[in-house]
Amino acid sequence: MCVSTPCGASEQFKNIRECVGTGRSRSECQHIIQSFAPGEVTPERALLIGQELCKALFNDEYQYVLAVHVDHEHIHNHVIVNNVNFYTGKTFETEHNQGKIPDRAWSKLRTISDELCRKHGLSIIENPHLSKGKSHWEWELDKQNLSWKEQLKRAIDEVIKVSEDFEDFLQKCADFGILVDYNPDHKIDLKFMLAEQKERNPRAKFTRAKTLGYFYESQQIRRRIESYKYQMSHRPTARIIRTTAEKFQQSQDLTNWADRENMKAASKALNEMNASNSTLEELESAAHRAFAEFMVMSTPQFELSDRIHALEEQIPAIEEYRKYKVYYKNYSSLEGKAKKKYGENCRYELDQYHECRKKLKELFPDGIIPKIKDLQDELKKAREDYAKMSAERKAIKKEADRLSRLAQQKRDSQRTLARYMQNEQAAKRKKGQLE
Repeated sequence: MCVSTPCGASEQFKNIRECVGTGRSRSECQHIIQSFAPGEVTPERALLIGQELCKALFNDEYQYVLAVHVDHEHIHNHVIVNNVNFYTGKTFETEHNQGKIPDRAWSKLRTISDELCRKHGLSIIENPHLSKGKSHWEWELDKQNLSWKEQLKRAIDEVIKVSEDFEDFLQKCADFGILVDYNPDHKIDLKFMLAEQKERNPRAKFTRAKTLGYFYESQQIRRRIESYKYQMSHRPTARIIRTTAEKFQQSQDLTNWADRENMKAASKALNEMNASNSTLEELESAAHRAFAEFMVMSTPQFELSDRIHALEEQIPAIEEYRKYKVYYKNYSSLEGKAKKKYGENCRYELDQYHECRKKLKELFPDGIIPKIKDLQDELKKAREDYAKMSAERKAIKKEADRLSRLAQQKRDSQRTLARYMQNEQAAKRKKGQLE
């Protein structure tokens, strides 16, 4: 519904926006990136799938420009969509981003894309529920292992684990790559920033502790340090028992026992959290116990996540190595001109073999390459354990957030009541003076 040249399309986008307006939205366009696994699709087929995606999502009611990019190992589509409906004048957000988050446009987009990829015999992300949507800014930072907000919160959590008190926490932040601005005399008394973020962008600003959440305010950090120390000294049984060790793999009974113990630990924590919490002090204490439990459970899950990532790198590397190893065997079995000719004809495959071999040496320094079947079984089990841990931690975190909200509401109510009483007393004093 527009010309194919970028400048012409941009001008036509602008004309539609000026004619019908953009409502309350400040967005002029939406940007969609649809990526395919390396080597699975040709540019021509990627273009066809992109057109089918736009047809299904926009129903010929939005102007868009579609381009196929081949500048990376994986072919991908870029779609720039005019944010205004060509006929109704409604914005894309108004028409598609309503309701619950899982039902919004990005979820519908992924569903349509997956259906089209299956139709064309292409691979998709099998477990999208293990991840969540994020802003393009966070996505870019995450590509550089720099998801600023989450990494900052995780770094703060790690400092809390090794701190004796709040003063010790402030001193140790630098050791974990955190810059701190603390001034108890200011209303906004505590701010944080990743040192690496400052290095990359000297103009970057500190993030207020309150922006990171209730549990990252100065007063709450003090209480979290005490709560975590208490959890570690009094509740060691609440930790999650990892079932990925070899002894669990060899005994289903042992695995079942560990699962039961893990569920008991989670249930015990939830029962404690759900106990009667009528006062502000009790609410805050329950919230901090819950968050401390969440932190205790984080370490084994992070370790399991690292193992999953390692397996996801090792398995394809071994498969790729085996794929090209046959070319090297054939090459090694030949002699003279036949060997030279084979080497010229299969130069790419032989180069790939050496690259794969080099990669395996990095992944397996001891030279022992495991069986792919064993790694696949371990990966499957690790993902199951990770999903189970995620569910348990999510339940704990949800309850901690609920309790923190109740505590915040109670604190605000008390402050409102105190101000009201002060105003009443001031009014009475003033009335007495007048009389």
